[in-house]
Amino acid sequence: MVNEGDIAPDVALVGADGETVRIGDFKGQKLVLYFYPKDDTSGCTREAQDFTALAEEFEKAGTFITGVSKDSPKSHAKFTDKYDLKVRLLSDVEGAACEAFGTWVEKSMYGRKYMGIERATFLIDRDGVVKRVWRKVKVPGHAEDVLAAARALP
Repeated sequence: MVNEGDIAPDVALVGADGETVRIGDFKGQKLVLYFYPKDDTSGCTREAQDFTALAEEFEKAGTFITGVSKDSPKSHAKFTDKYDLKVRLLSDVEGAACEAFGTWVEKSMYGRKYMGIERATFLIDRDGVVKRVWRKVKVPGHAEDVLAAARALP
């Protein structure tokens, strides 16, 4: 599990365009890496739209935004197009990033236990150090909180 002060794991993910992206590729930039359960579901759509609404402000703060789920690159492309999202979505089909960041957790719904992605966000500085971690994220107001933290980083 990744905590504040840790170096972000340099895991490989796949973009909607099929291109492989590594966390280390963002060195020199601030990075918001947010994990979410599933494309095109109500909470995940709202979160992506909230980050999209603030995309220009994040850009002014020198911060790149990426969303990560286990959905396929094709699913991400469809989701991005459907909602005109301005955040880059990355696929973790094999779950390596979820495991590395500690977001693959046991969940419970209606008394049934299952494994799934915990909604969590990591703010990584220009040197690749995790500066802030939000776990068990509640979507309303979250993007604004992350933006404020990103602005506070040099």
